[in-house]
Amino acid sequence: MELRIDNISKTYSNGVKALKNVSLTIPSGMYGLLGPNGAGKSTLMRILATLQEADEGQVRLTSDGLSTGDGLDVLNQKDEVRRTLGYLPQEFGVYPKVSAEGLLEHFAILKGITGGQSRREVVEALLRQTNLWDVRKQKLGGYSGGMRQRFGVAVALLGNPKLMIVDEPTAGLDPAERVRFLNLLSELGEKSVVILSTHIVEDVSELCTNMAIINKGEILLEAQPLQAVSELKGRIWRKLIEKHTLPDLEKEQQVISTKLLSGRTMVHIYSHNLPGNGFELVEPDLEDVYFSTMAGYYGVKTQALV
Repeated sequence: MELRIDNISKTYSNGVKALKNVSLTIPSGMYGLLGPNGAGKSTLMRILATLQEADEGQVRLTSDGLSTGDGLDVLNQKDEVRRTLGYLPQEFGVYPKVSAEGLLEHFAILKGITGGQSRREVVEALLRQTNLWDVRKQKLGGYSGGMRQRFGVAVALLGNPKLMIVDEPTAGLDPAERVRFLNLLSELGEKSVVILSTHIVEDVSELCTNMAIINKGEILLEAQPLQAVSELKGRIWRKLIEKHTLPDLEKEQQVISTKLLSGRTMVHIYSHNLPGNGFELVEPDLEDVYFSTMAGYYGVKTQALV
């Protein structure tokens, strides 16, 4: 499977340009769309989920062996797309007085799984896959945030979708629930296109083989995380400084991130050469890629996947 997004733009009635000629090629597997709040991620996810109209552009979902011109036209074949779509929005409501098993059966009927025996088998399999079988009779109002998110995945997986869209899934989860949820997501990308939209760098680092960084409606970088990190080797330096010296340092160096550490400030800078003044070279990570890109020092324009 492959999702091809070509020159998608969206401007809201208040004049905000949420998306500006966004183009991406998203293969099967876990794909991370990384960016700050307000970057345009949710707008793009809603367009792909057939919940919002784009002003212009094209989106196609193709199977292996098909040319780009074949497959589903996501923007104009909405009913067909919805049959093969799984969508977990950032916020979704549940009926608090209904059990997980009962509500999932209801959604299965809406999805077209009308045979009683087959529906029960599907519901049981999904509740086991999301580790909710033991609490299937519990009312959803008593579920934790992580449990509700896993229930949302179960709903999204009805019908074995070929396109799965997950929008800000770990926001607000405690560390243990986040790990459980990420482990679940990692199992989903073997035969489908799974898009993970998030502002949390660690989610993309731990799950995704391909990614893009978006800000202010524009794609700044499209890359494979490991390669993007590798290309920063020898360019990221750090130093522990007093906070009051930061403004002067920012005039001298390309500061990409700062973090408080024991009352002082750990600074990461981007530099091709030894900056001196006590800076030490560090092994870069995806967070350095993200901040370097956002600061305009790395991959200002879209880079093709290799």
